Amino acid sequence: MELLNVKGSNDYLPKKQILRNKIINILTKYFEAYGYLPVETTTLCYYDLLASKYAGGAEILKEVYKLKDQGNRELGLRYDLTVPFSKIISMNLNKEIELPFRRYEIGKVYRDGPVKLGRDREFYQCDVDVCGISSVLAEAELLQMSSICYKELGININILWNNRKFLSGLIIESGINDDITNKVILSVDKLAKIGEDGVRKELEEYNISNDSLDKLFDFFKIDINDISTLFKDSDNTILNEGISEVLELNGYINKLGLNECIFTPYLARGLEIYTGTVWEVFDKDNRISSAIGGGGRYDKIITNFINDGNTYPAVGMTFGLVPIYEILSMENVNTNNSLYDLYIIPMDSEIYCLDLASKFRNKGIKVIVEFNNRKLKKSFNWASKNNIPYVMVIGDYEINTGNIKLRDMNNSKDIDVNVDDIDKIIDIINS
Repeated sequence: MELLNVKGSNDYLPKKQILRNKIINILTKYFEAYGYLPVETTTLCYYDLLASKYAGGAEILKEVYKLKDQGNRELGLRYDLTVPFSKIISMNLNKEIELPFRRYEIGKVYRDGPVKLGRDREFYQCDVDVCGISSVLAEAELLQMSSICYKELGININILWNNRKFLSGLIIESGINDDITNKVILSVDKLAKIGEDGVRKELEEYNISNDSLDKLFDFFKIDINDISTLFKDSDNTILNEGISEVLELNGYINKLGLNECIFTPYLARGLEIYTGTVWEVFDKDNRISSAIGGGGRYDKIITNFINDGNTYPAVGMTFGLVPIYEILSMENVNTNNSLYDLYIIPMDSEIYCLDLASKFRNKGIKVIVEFNNRKLKKSFNWASKNNIPYVMVIGDYEINTGNIKLRDMNNSKDIDVNVDDIDKIIDIINS
């Protein structure tokens, strides 16, 4: 049998996984700093839940992994973390959950779609969502958090943003029949990828007049500061609602100094679940062409799940662990760093070394102790190969006198230390 991973899935060995864990730790730190609480939802879902018209829409369902259990029930693997979030709100409201409810979840999702750099079929999503806040202040806070997270990750970004109400209103204002609004949105969302000619070609099948298309593409070129003036006499309700939300959010963006946010009137994020603000995060240096994060407002999913006559507004975003990892890998982040801080080589002193290693570990130092009785030369070669910055050799002399030579592998020199001065040794290791 030839051993292969399923296409679009990957194993991550220690050096790669350490970088992934670093990304997750940075994101988790800020998720919790902004008041989001951790949850874990089921990977297996009833297919009816995933296929609900309140879930991802027809496009995403083409990528759902379907299966049946022994009871012949139709199941599917979750394709995102938004639908499971909606499920747990619906099942636990007024029990363990009170609104507004902020949650984050980091877990695997599955999509049987095209595979390319930064996009796999089995991958982690790192999501934050809040249910119970209708104000676009929630979007402003998420955009602010995005800016901080990517800055700490060392990635320069652009955040393209728009509003689905505004986009729908532009389509109607262009004279296009509102019955095909969602179909038109799916096409214009590709404008940056396939250009105006490509979008026009896709829209030909809907028999839209050239005048309407010309007007629509002209709308996409407007400056955000001209919106109020351009549409001041319009009685297009959805457009006016979109304009109000766009201008309010833009005011917050400016006051927060989020200069990486770029208003993009044709952006839609594809999925029909979005009802208001949408945004996508891109690497400013173009190392990955696809989005490395994104989010939006989806006020109908949970409202329709619960269906009790009340509205349950929600907004959230996802950070793309796979594309973020690919970018940081390109930058050689951590490639020369060790998986360990200190390597202790016992010379018939294993128990003593285990006890000493424990003292270092209790202070946050990552220590590995040699147990295979390798010769010193081989042990030092192994330390060098694995980029371990410091090595100790401990035998009877070191135990009896307390004097140890701490080998600085990067500078090829020995440092005289006393075994009882743990804090001094730690300062040297951390310097």
